[in-house]
Amino acid sequence: MAGGDDLKLLGTWPSPFAIRVKLALAIKGLSYEYTEEDLASKSELLLSSNPVHKKIPVLIHNGVPVCESNLIVEYVDEAFAGPAILSADPYERATARFWAAYADDKVFASWATMLLRGKTEEEKSEGKKALFVALETMEGALAKCSDGKGFFGGDSVGLVDLALGSQLSWLKTAEVMSGEEFLGGDKTPLLAAWAARFSELDATKAVLPDVNKVVEFCKMKQARMAAAAAPASNN
Repeated sequence: MAGGDDLKLLGTWPSPFAIRVKLALAIKGLSYEYTEEDLASKSELLLSSNPVHKKIPVLIHNGVPVCESNLIVEYVDEAFAGPAILSADPYERATARFWAAYADDKVFASWATMLLRGKTEEEKSEGKKALFVALETMEGALAKCSDGKGFFGGDSVGLVDLALGSQLSWLKTAEVMSGEEFLGGDKTPLLAAWAARFSELDATKAVLPDVNKVVEFCKMKQARMAAAAAPASNN
């Protein structure tokens, strides 16, 4: 890696937010040391690097931590040479930040409720409905932002592509576990084509976790939630 830069990423393998940073680093062609964190027993390095939120991901560059996935992606884009992730145009940058935040606030929140956070069937169902709505909205954003080109960033991958693309393994997991099609059909044909295109990128192939592995992880989390919610035995 040029310039003597020392890069270390703290994350967990299923986290779309850590995956997002991995994608940005791959796009820039950067080498880094990766540390898998146990969130049930967080390392001293994580706690000292992100003392406010105590969350992953954290990118440590030459001993200095940078926190929050979208901020890390922007930092990587500005600090290192390579393909640009954000446009030089202020309006396009602001638009990308808006849709990247939407991907987290609406898309992530919806499937997380559906798969991991919903405590009742009603809550899970509401999460599924919200996911359909959020993806239809992203379909419209793609049509506008891409200007008929391959990605939200136009000809190349940008911030919004990373924000939504880092969630693809989880979106496919949601399809496997629900039997529903979230990407494709009459509602989101552009997103389906975009997802196929994004998944074929070399950086993506190297980073996105296997869907079967995510499905097993999700089932394990659901089983733990169900066990925790079950009434205690009187025996």
